[in-house]
Amino acid sequence: MASLNDIRSTFLDFFARNGHEVVPSSPLVPRNDPTLMFTNSGMVQFKNLFTGVEHRDYTRATSSQKCVRAGGKHNDLDNVGYTARHHTFFEMLGNFSFGDYFKTEAIPFAWDLITKDFGIDKSRLLATVYHTDDEAFEIWKKVGVPEDRIIRIATSDNFWQMGPTGPCGPCTEIFYDHGDHIWGGPPGSPEEDGDRFIEIWNIVFMQNEQFEDGSMRELDMQSIDTGMGLERIGALLQGKHDNYDTDLMRALIEASAHATSVDPDGPKNVHHRVIADHLRSTSFLIADGVMPSNEGRGYVLRRIMRRAMRHAHLLGAADPLMHRLVPSLVSQMGQAYPELGRAQALIEETLKLEETRFRQTLDRGLRLLDDELAHLPEDAALPGEAAFKLYDTYGFPLDLTQDALREQGRSVDTDGFDAAMAEQKAKARAAWSGSGETADAAIWFDLEETNGPTEFLGYDTETAEGQIVAVVKAATEADVATKGDSVVLIMNQTPFYGESGGQVGDTGTIRTDSGVATVTDTKKVAGLFLHMAEIAQGEITKGQAAELEVDHARRSTIRANHSATHLLHEALRRALGDHVAQRGSLNAPDRLRFDFSHSKGLTEDELKRVEEEVNAFIRQNAPVETRIMTPDDARGLGAQALFGEKYGDEVRVVSMGKLAGSGKGADGQTYSLELCGGTHVKQTGDIGLFVTLGDSASSAGVRRIEALTGAAAFNHLSAQDARLGRVAAALKTQPGEVLDRVQGLMSERRSLENEVSQLRKQLAMAGGGGSSAPADKQVNGITFLAQVLEGVTGKDLPGLIDEHKARMGEGSAVLLMAEAGGKVAVAAGVSADLTDRLSAVDLLKAAVVELGGKGGGGRPDMAQGGGKDIGGADKAIAAAEDVLKGV
Repeated sequence: MASLNDIRSTFLDFFARNGHEVVPSSPLVPRNDPTLMFTNSGMVQFKNLFTGVEHRDYTRATSSQKCVRAGGKHNDLDNVGYTARHHTFFEMLGNFSFGDYFKTEAIPFAWDLITKDFGIDKSRLLATVYHTDDEAFEIWKKVGVPEDRIIRIATSDNFWQMGPTGPCGPCTEIFYDHGDHIWGGPPGSPEEDGDRFIEIWNIVFMQNEQFEDGSMRELDMQSIDTGMGLERIGALLQGKHDNYDTDLMRALIEASAHATSVDPDGPKNVHHRVIADHLRSTSFLIADGVMPSNEGRGYVLRRIMRRAMRHAHLLGAADPLMHRLVPSLVSQMGQAYPELGRAQALIEETLKLEETRFRQTLDRGLRLLDDELAHLPEDAALPGEAAFKLYDTYGFPLDLTQDALREQGRSVDTDGFDAAMAEQKAKARAAWSGSGETADAAIWFDLEETNGPTEFLGYDTETAEGQIVAVVKAATEADVATKGDSVVLIMNQTPFYGESGGQVGDTGTIRTDSGVATVTDTKKVAGLFLHMAEIAQGEITKGQAAELEVDHARRSTIRANHSATHLLHEALRRALGDHVAQRGSLNAPDRLRFDFSHSKGLTEDELKRVEEEVNAFIRQNAPVETRIMTPDDARGLGAQALFGEKYGDEVRVVSMGKLAGSGKGADGQTYSLELCGGTHVKQTGDIGLFVTLGDSASSAGVRRIEALTGAAAFNHLSAQDARLGRVAAALKTQPGEVLDRVQGLMSERRSLENEVSQLRKQLAMAGGGGSSAPADKQVNGITFLAQVLEGVTGKDLPGLIDEHKARMGEGSAVLLMAEAGGKVAVAAGVSADLTDRLSAVDLLKAAVVELGGKGGGGRPDMAQGGGKDIGGADKAIAAAEDVLKGV
């Protein structure tokens, strides 16, 4: 009996012998068709060859294409496991001609392969053709099919179209007759939905082009697109009537049975079938870069995962199961698809993490579901509000609720569920509009609700195709934008990163058949990526397919700065202590900025140590790795959360740098481990070089480091060396002695500044240089001094007040004012014995108002503030005296 691997090889070898290029399967995430969620047929990767947009060095090809149908238009998920031929993942065998051969060669190729190489009984085969395709009819007769086994079909079942307009053409199909012991009729008959006659091959004759007005013309390049499902032909050649009985699927089913100790052919067989199918789709999707999430492709992957995990639960699996079956899959399919083996560790880890988390959700959700059902009549549908509560409050998805109820013969009131969902969205919209955002922000909610969120592709690519789902001009939807217009473009998917987490948004170019838009910024709002753009050429129309290209050079520098920020964070924690935590950041193309909690400035030695440590891990050139997990699991590993980020049900955990031996790393091996949704370098060496520009105060208890990486850092050091040479010449010393010479000069300057400060204070205490000399007076039994000073700074005032209070003794109050650069500094002080009935803050606030200020603050014994007009000094003193009189 030929295995599925043998059948695949036989097919590809046959067409290779007949001049076809054997082309590897393309990824499951199509890069050349933005309308598709997943690659769902063999022709997807050749789409541009059929339309003539692309040319390659071959005109005929063959492939075994991995396909997924589990979302959108092609969604077989609910049937998988319960029928003989539904799958989420399948392989499509195909042969293709791009303007080379046509019907007279394509039909004999198919007939010879099926009847000779595969040895299928000719008497069991019949063919269908489009009802007007006389040429195909005659070719089938010529290869030996009797007329009564060639059926003309007048419906769209035998006429293929790429879309409402564009390439199209008639089809011809080959069916296998399983015999009259199985119910069903031939294609075109009332009983055609039965299982007796099964389609095994479809040939599309791509010969026409359809236009909007309904007219049609022949294509200059007439082409062939064929497809044959490997699982379906495999079942036939292995004498089976069920795809799940083929050798490959049977091996996976038995692996599931062995792991759960549940009979693969017993009453719980359907659970093994679901697991076997879903193991393939989830593993291949992860290998092609899709990770579980709550939107887009990641959401579909999660649905498939959770459905399989639900069936593992029904088999009684006490621990996560799916990841233990991956070696069996790699053993079966790894030779044909080597990407499976390369990604095996990632697949196993992702499945295990997801299932560990999901089992908690599942156990809780099923208990709550049982509680809800206990209050309902037997066989009654679950109210939509109850299903929504399970989803919204406890994270139990609707499809799982439906799957669980299906086994009990129950259903869900989906209309009620949709109504509850709509109500929640209305509340979210209201909350947004009341949050201080601009009034026109509501349009983004409308667009997200209509089109769904934008799917971000930019972790893996900087170019992709997307579909323009909305054009927004001046906060209003438009159908078209022309040259010179400033617009916001919304795509169904994008490689452009939207500003968040300290990383600035991407810029680049969006091109369509009719125009070019320059993207000047990208932002994220309500699940949408907003491409802020200028139409540079032609016009851009809603609904068009577009080529999206991120500015690679700019993204590269941003990425390097972002990754350096992670290394800087860890280096600071090691140099200064675990109290260091991020308090803000900026990752721009020209620099990085990092704010962190620390109470004092860094010394030269500390800053040098941090810089050297970051560069040591850059030189290590370790891979930068990303994992998806729950926030709790990530923090359990010791991952640092980034300031200002909002985390959902899952997070991206970015790790970089490897420690030698045990150390302070969160997992004993990793240097930096952080929660982060931004883009990063592939290897730490891609950062190049790291140079700090200095340390400064950002706010109370927060320091700020600015730094450069890569070429910017190198240029900075080169310029610094040049400046050092000029400084050395000016100081009449050698470049190597500049630092010591400058430090000596700075020390001398600080000494002189301290000496000047002391002289100013002494002068102020003696009454010299002031517009009013010190004169103590009694106000309501309190010794009071008010003075306007010149030649002193605001920093000097607290020290002067302390000296005056010491001189004046108990029961004293002081008000000092100084002007510099058009601003007035004010300070007030009260002796300790008076603070229970008089506050320096009250004195200060009364005075500041008269000086054109708006307040100040401090302690009962000392307060500071500022003003604008020293001309109000006399009124300020009088106001302070009024406060004293009221005590």
